[in-house]
Amino acid sequence: MMAIPQSFSPFRLLACVAIFLGLGACERETYTSWNCNSVTETKIPMVLRKAQMELQGNTFDYCGSLGNQSYFDQKCPAQINQSNITFTPSTGLLVNKDQELQCAAL
Repeated sequence: MMAIPQSFSPFRLLACVAIFLGLGACERETYTSWNCNSVTETKIPMVLRKAQMELQGNTFDYCGSLGNQSYFDQKCPAQINQSNITFTPSTGLLVNKDQELQCAAL
């Protein structure tokens, strides 16, 4: 049988378990799913995952934010406000070139 060292304490075990679980949680991917609607279409899925947006089968990179608006594009321009997609998370308004979508988080 293996002897338990006298310096062993339940607190130390609990601390080790907490650290292990905390490191494991870092590997989880965080994302937000949205349902968007346009004048002609309903239930257009959109996902914000890390620094990317997935919309209508395309992936767009996060270019930056100005105020409450976030900008996405397949290739970010030097001036982020010239990106093809502007998204305002607080209102759910997504403008993709000339198309406006109203989105709601799921």
